[in-house]
Amino acid sequence: MLKRFELLFLFSILMLAGAAGAALPVEPEVRIARLHYDGGGDWYCDPSSLPNWLDNFSKRTGIITAPEEAVVTLDSEDLYSYPFLYLSGHGRIVLNEEELVELRRYLDAGGFLYADDNYGLDASFREMVAALYPDNPLTPLPVSHPIYHSFYDLPGLPKIHKHDGEPAQGFGVSKDGRMVIFYTWSSDIGDGLEDAHVHNDPPAVREAAARMAVNVLMYALTHP
Repeated sequence: MLKRFELLFLFSILMLAGAAGAALPVEPEVRIARLHYDGGGDWYCDPSSLPNWLDNFSKRTGIITAPEEAVVTLDSEDLYSYPFLYLSGHGRIVLNEEELVELRRYLDAGGFLYADDNYGLDASFREMVAALYPDNPLTPLPVSHPIYHSFYDLPGLPKIHKHDGEPAQGFGVSKDGRMVIFYTWSSDIGDGLEDAHVHNDPPAVREAAARMAVNVLMYALTHP
């Protein structure tokens, strides 16, 4: 079964790379690409979260991962080499028209975007999605959605940090029957993935974040 996951991941890379004529990575290893965006938001937030996420995923699933994330912009030549795109931050995100067109092309070609609001991104991210897919709005996901059960059987999106005290909620954008965007709000999965001393979260909270992160990446790998 693990071989099947690896093959699905490689197939996703081939589909995306073929859509843009991009070069393939040397090894068919799972790597997360962090999106470097404009607008003033700290796209680089939680620097230890993605290496920890990749390490956790590899140890728990047995699937080969890269030791750290890639960093891409929407005009990067190697954008289509990475079928999994991660976006986070506390501030505003602004994409120009060319970037919106490229992001939609990337998603329509088989790419997957996971956005994790790090408290402060919500308003501008929703504006971006409305411009990106005006006919496919962000929709709340029920706890029965496969993303909460793709590896671990979870009772829904965990609440990692309090922020405004609102319940954690996952949202999705689907296109032609495939979820192309997963958005976590009022949860802060990225903070829960950071090194333990950064936020001093208790082990149970960090484990909840780790399990959700494993599920997100596993879902993306198995739903190309």
